[in-house]
Amino acid sequence: GLSLAADLQALSGAGDSSWNFSGPCGGLREKLRYVRHSKTGSEGSTIELLANHFQVSDTSKMAYKDLHEKLLFQHASIFGEYHIFDGNSLLLPRNEKLQHSNIELLRRTKEGGIVKVTVCFSRELGTTHPDCILYYNIFLRRILKLMNLKQIGRNYYNDANTQKFFCSRLETIPDYVTSILPYEQSLTLCSDTCFKLLQSRTVFDVIRKRFKISKELIGLVVFTRYNNKTHKVAAVNWDLSPRDTFKRSDSSEVTFVDYYMQQYNQIITDLNQPLLVSQGKWRKGQGNISPEPILLGPELCYLIGLPDDVNRKPQEMGDLTKLMKQPPEVRKTESENFIRDVNKNLTEQSDLQCWSLRFDTNCLSVLGRVLGGVKVVQRKKSFDVNQELAEWMRESRSTWLLSAKSLNKWVLLYPKEYKHQAETLRDNLKRVNDPMGVTGDQGHLQAVDDPNSYISTLQRCVTSQTTMVVCVLPDNEKCRYDCVLAKTLEFNKTYMTIITKIAQQMNCKMGGALWKVQTNLRKTMFVGIDCFHDIINRQNSIAGFVWHSQCIFQEPGQEIVNGLNRCLEAALNSWFKNLHYQPNSVVVYRDGVGDGQLQYLLDYEIPQLVSQLNKLQIKLTFIVVKKQINTRFFTKSGQMFKNPPSGTVVNVALTRHEWYYFYIVSQTSKYGTVTPTHYNVIYDTVCLDPYTVQSITYKLCHMYFNFPGAIRVPAPCHYAHKLAYFVGQNIQQEPHNALSNSLYYL
Repeated sequence: GLSLAADLQALSGAGDSSWNFSGPCGGLREKLRYVRHSKTGSEGSTIELLANHFQVSDTSKMAYKDLHEKLLFQHASIFGEYHIFDGNSLLLPRNEKLQHSNIELLRRTKEGGIVKVTVCFSRELGTTHPDCILYYNIFLRRILKLMNLKQIGRNYYNDANTQKFFCSRLETIPDYVTSILPYEQSLTLCSDTCFKLLQSRTVFDVIRKRFKISKELIGLVVFTRYNNKTHKVAAVNWDLSPRDTFKRSDSSEVTFVDYYMQQYNQIITDLNQPLLVSQGKWRKGQGNISPEPILLGPELCYLIGLPDDVNRKPQEMGDLTKLMKQPPEVRKTESENFIRDVNKNLTEQSDLQCWSLRFDTNCLSVLGRVLGGVKVVQRKKSFDVNQELAEWMRESRSTWLLSAKSLNKWVLLYPKEYKHQAETLRDNLKRVNDPMGVTGDQGHLQAVDDPNSYISTLQRCVTSQTTMVVCVLPDNEKCRYDCVLAKTLEFNKTYMTIITKIAQQMNCKMGGALWKVQTNLRKTMFVGIDCFHDIINRQNSIAGFVWHSQCIFQEPGQEIVNGLNRCLEAALNSWFKNLHYQPNSVVVYRDGVGDGQLQYLLDYEIPQLVSQLNKLQIKLTFIVVKKQINTRFFTKSGQMFKNPPSGTVVNVALTRHEWYYFYIVSQTSKYGTVTPTHYNVIYDTVCLDPYTVQSITYKLCHMYFNFPGAIRVPAPCHYAHKLAYFVGQNIQQEPHNALSNSLYYL
């Protein structure tokens, strides 16, 4: 929103305008001259860390060639018993005969004909070659299968190490997430653990309790034990039952009940149950082409997640929370034990011994830096955020907000049975608003007869003079936008904190600002971009652009954004209207893209922004944000291990030489293991030095107005996510232009 961008102006300019730039640059550091020789920041205190990465050692010589699977099996005596095959290509640990000559092989076809094939040695792969990395990961999956781990999606789980809770109604299954990747100093295996919550209750158990239930099931992820797969429910087909038939791939027909018996040895007992519809493996970029739907028997689909109808005893909930959150000490130990089991299988399995692949059993040691504290500024007071003051709700509500909007002529709608809660809310809003400098009247209370009459009540009591409407809702039905739930207004020890957050949200939605941070980068527009994809309903994807908050509607699943030049033009117009001077630079935080899509950003998104900025000679820094990572960092405290402090930066050892990227641990956690965020600077004409870009990024993690503390990503990035999600999930239409200058989606 406008208040976010305007209040992020700080004390001094930065940037080297002498850098010679021509055309869209690649993401390679070689093209970023000022970090060509070093991308390591210099400021901050040094800290020794351990990471859940384990060095890979391999002394084997690997021969690589393209081959067809049937040919491989017919000539195993030539290629050897020990190999890695991915369906198209073959990797051998050592085979001197094949490396020095072409080999002609004869293959007999089904029709009796003879086919002659010449096999040529392709090349010997080094340990960091991309093809070799692929084979390492295939090889690792083979090891995991030999360890009797079952695959669910991309992860592997150990069903021999499950735990049960709530009288066996919930089962926790440990998942292992692994990947082998090359980094600056070595090839490493990243190993992390997580847990899947699997209920003993099936979807059919829910249907039997509430017949003709549909809404509550749509969007649920269910697990089918017979093939270890997860499915997202898109619909419930009440017109079909297990008695109905479908066509196999060979055009033969079979009933669902017979198919499950023949294929999986599963018995469906109730032949009158409906069938669940899952849309199958629809992926981003697939557009409007829908995959063939998958029909599932509810009786065979188990619910995932915490049951909502169990007696959550404090002791059991505490044990479950401790297991799921996994403190650093436990997570580190689990990863190291897992690596020892992998090495044990490499030693004991005869078909693995010929590969000279081993993993270090100790976590990788890396150096990090801890950035200095962050100064948070409100209108009449500022305070330093550090490890002792990680959250500042108490400080924030006891002094005037940075920009407080008057709360006049506002309306509070409430269900008539919640009159007392509504009156208490109104009175306490006045109580918390006064210290924060928010003036205004008490507000008009209006009862709503039933949940379906909110709109008619709004039309009757809201006028052009109304500045704000607050709705108290009886439940959290998703057909209505999330407002204030009546149950959250029950008085408890967190009641005044809840009221304060409501008051601060109201101020933000009216265009106010709660606080700002000092970034030491003047006249800079900070932009966030993210996309929302509705995989269930196949609705348009929504791209959120935040400084001047705007949305772009795109084809379903489309990630790369078209129309950024128009968004940036509107943002610049808003800037000039409100600030009356030109920005020196624009810093963009782009979320939601993986490493494989970076070139698309360089080819399509960045040129849209550059074409607009070049007209005004404004510089651009473009940073890709990645949250979905499995890297974890630990620091030693005596004989124990704990989370790194907030502000820890890592940009050595576990980074790639050719990219300008780094990790930041911005959050704090008292219970679980924190997850760092990965940042990649792929374009920069501002020439921000490593410390400056890291410091700004960390400080912006303190600018999310819904939480008085540091979040995982810079606030513009998270606002873009909130905007795209709100529009895509709740309204699915273009928001009114008048809303663009406020955080209405907060």
